[in-house]
Amino acid sequence: MSGKYSGKVALITGSSRGIGRHLALALAAEGAAVVVNYRRNAELADNVAAEARRLGGQAISVKADVEDPDGIMGLFDAAAAEYGRLDYFVNNAAAAAFKKIVDLKVHHLDRSHAVNLRPFVLGAQEAVKLMDNGGRIVAVTSYGSMRGFASYAALGPYKAAVESFIRYMAVEFAGYGINVNGVNGGLIQSDSLDYFYGMPGMAPMERVLETIPLGRPGTVADMANAIEFLLSDKSAYMTGQTLVVDGGMTVAAAPYYHQVTEPLTLPDRPTRG
Repeated sequence: MSGKYSGKVALITGSSRGIGRHLALALAAEGAAVVVNYRRNAELADNVAAEARRLGGQAISVKADVEDPDGIMGLFDAAAAEYGRLDYFVNNAAAAAFKKIVDLKVHHLDRSHAVNLRPFVLGAQEAVKLMDNGGRIVAVTSYGSMRGFASYAALGPYKAAVESFIRYMAVEFAGYGINVNGVNGGLIQSDSLDYFYGMPGMAPMERVLETIPLGRPGTVADMANAIEFLLSDKSAYMTGQTLVVDGGMTVAAAPYYHQVTEPLTLPDRPTRG
């Protein structure tokens, strides 16, 4: 490895598994110190931290429920106590009830705000205080921020609000040398995706995959790679933007090519002559 993140400190919420885990290990393998955040499973988080150290980085695991403002403060206090500063803050943790709008209760809406929006704002406030030499803030969002689809109303609009805050933060934090961007994921293979498509009444995932031009779900590596790009020097002139990582899902529309017949069907690949 090149060690391109040596001396950098990254705090990633929800990093005991999935996208956060993959990103933490990728950064550690390049020399970064990572703060691995978890809510319940200490064993998973400790394993990520141990693997990060094995790969050549530094790491601590910190229990903090980002739904609780005190938990967020404690998370950044732990980062400050261990490393004294911060270069990267990645807002990755998310949760919501998957229900129809007419079935949403007050507590569903309150929790969606408390888990998916408020931690990004409060976390960014604390991150700025620790980024004494500039830095990067990246938030993970989803295509529910741009499109309305079944049972996602308790999460998608809050992701849209996150993307709006990204733009506002980019303007306000630029003077501190801090870039703020987002990564908007499509169908990303994960425990959450399996749960979503396993709900009674949900459309089969196979039918949804037919609408994705690249024909497959994304991976946590696909998402982590995009986040890492936004943390790297290669994105130094990007701020206030949200990259879409969805295999082309949100640029395609009905009628889809898999629904048409001759003479509109596509050949495997055009040939010359």
